[in-house]
Amino acid sequence: MTVEDLAGLKVRFRGLGGRVLEKLDVETRELGDDEVFSALESGTIDAAEFSMPSVDFQLGVHKMAKHYYFPGWHRPSTLFELMVNLELWEALPSTAKARVETVCGDNIRHGLAEGEATQFAALKNIYSTGVEIHRWPAEIIAALEQAWSQVVVEQSKNDKDFKRVWNSLAAFREDYSIWRELGRP
Repeated sequence: MTVEDLAGLKVRFRGLGGRVLEKLDVETRELGDDEVFSALESGTIDAAEFSMPSVDFQLGVHKMAKHYYFPGWHRPSTLFELMVNLELWEALPSTAKARVETVCGDNIRHGLAEGEATQFAALKNIYSTGVEIHRWPAEIIAALEQAWSQVVVEQSKNDKDFKRVWNSLAAFREDYSIWRELGRP
């Protein structure tokens, strides 16, 4: 698989990740989860970004697509949030706030632990059905990173909130890289 092979593919992809793929001449489609399987079966799309192996296997993605690519370059993790009206939150007793924060934290920790622990079994199941599991070639990852850089510049010009959040995340990533690099052989 090369960057050139991506050009012209019709892929279900949403949001900023879709904009990145469009920089590589991929034709993106914003389809709802309930539309993906019929679109794959009918040939309306050639490929789809969907979920993680455990979810994909349960939903039968392996019956429709025989190539599975990693890593999920566009979304290394999923964020969960609970939104509460600020006035209502501030009116809660501190014990109630602590309970909500504890439950939310436990939910995230459980989800991360279970999510990581169930993927290898799902990958084995997917592989056993004849699906080929691939890693994106370095050339494609580099092209995706370059395209993402272009999207960041464009989005930052048009959206001050995006720019503020991206700058904060970029600063964190720079600081975190110190720790990440120490963990590599």
